[in-house]
Amino acid sequence: MDIILLERVENLGELGEEVTVKNGFARNFLLPRGKALIANDKNRARFAAERDIIEKRNAEARSEAQSQGQSLDGTELVLIRQSSDTGNLYGSVSTRDIVDALAEKDFKVRRGQIKLDQPIKTLGIYEMDVRLHAEVAVTITVNVARSQEEADRQAAGENVIETIQAEQQGAAAEQAAEMAEANAEMMESVRESDED
Repeated sequence: MDIILLERVENLGELGEEVTVKNGFARNFLLPRGKALIANDKNRARFAAERDIIEKRNAEARSEAQSQGQSLDGTELVLIRQSSDTGNLYGSVSTRDIVDALAEKDFKVRRGQIKLDQPIKTLGIYEMDVRLHAEVAVTITVNVARSQEEADRQAAGENVIETIQAEQQGAAAEQAAEMAEANAEMMESVRESDED
């Protein structure tokens, strides 16, 4: 289907361009959201007549997104979640969780604006883009941890999962040494009782 873009669409084209897209993409996404018009003579004439208004509206939306982006860019979120000792979360962090955390900091962002390819399923620090407008994108940081203390340690550069595993290995080695010592003492006492 041939369409006329009413705004810049990533990986598709700029405002005013006529492009060919699949019918489903046009009918289900571009047309209902007001991002495009079907390319026919009537709509071409309408676009030509309203081009200045459309460009002005797009410029206003871009400047509003830029002003919001200045305060949002570089924002750090801390999400406290339960996880296993290996750092795998019991559940996952999705765009909905990120939108809720941003709302707590008075940022109005929609789920579709957050670029998260797949849900977060392990502890750690993640950087992601937030696309506020077709031409405005900012980066935020999401710190997923089990406690605020752990989040602070991760923010300082510590790999908490490796630290936990090292502590567990140290505790296991210590326990094994104690068991070996207790076993040796028991064997010694058995030998002594056999000698008597």
